[in-house]
Amino acid sequence: MTEANPNQPKKVTVTRMIGNSADVIIVQIVRFLAAIGITPNALTAIGLGINIYAAYLLSKGNFWGGGWVIVGASIFDMVDGRVARSTNQVTRFGGFFDSVIDRYSDLLLLMGLLVYYGSINRPWYVILTAVAMTVSVMISYARARAENIIPQCKVGFMERPERMVLLMIGTVFDRMAPVLWVMAVLGNLTVIHRIIYTFQQAQALEGAQLRAVPPGVVPDEARVR
Repeated sequence: MTEANPNQPKKVTVTRMIGNSADVIIVQIVRFLAAIGITPNALTAIGLGINIYAAYLLSKGNFWGGGWVIVGASIFDMVDGRVARSTNQVTRFGGFFDSVIDRYSDLLLLMGLLVYYGSINRPWYVILTAVAMTVSVMISYARARAENIIPQCKVGFMERPERMVLLMIGTVFDRMAPVLWVMAVLGNLTVIHRIIYTFQQAQALEGAQLRAVPPGVVPDEARVR
């Protein structure tokens, strides 16, 4: 079997070219925002404001317009962390604030869809959107709770970037119904995956703790019932 030559240049694909071009643009945007002194938390708040407008457009059934507004808001979502790192403004509160605002943005966009489907009397789509809303919260909640008892829980496919890309596709290309089904089904599978993973990791940690305790000694946590 022929081994790959590490000195051989990597094959340039269309996907890589698009990714590199987008990264160049993002870097320039980050430099500009850092130069004018805007704070990362302000960028996060601006992104929320843009998503509020996107939710309004979705509530009126303007999926195409709302989708492009979501694309614009996603730029702020991509650059706030980079600006924080490039200007040495990374803080514990900044990470917390960004996470909370992301949850608001997710729910507002789906709330806009709820209002629209309710206004045109489509109860099944209302239910489907409500399931997608619930899942978007539970995915994040499952990870947050899991990481209180295990080091990390990033398993599963349907994280926020994937959900936002699906929303962009569904709105811009007017394919919202299948996108909601994908979000609902894969989102619930992601939550289930995280539950199973957390169970397995918690069992492994507890087993390791028990093996580390000398024979005849009852761990403190085992005494409390």
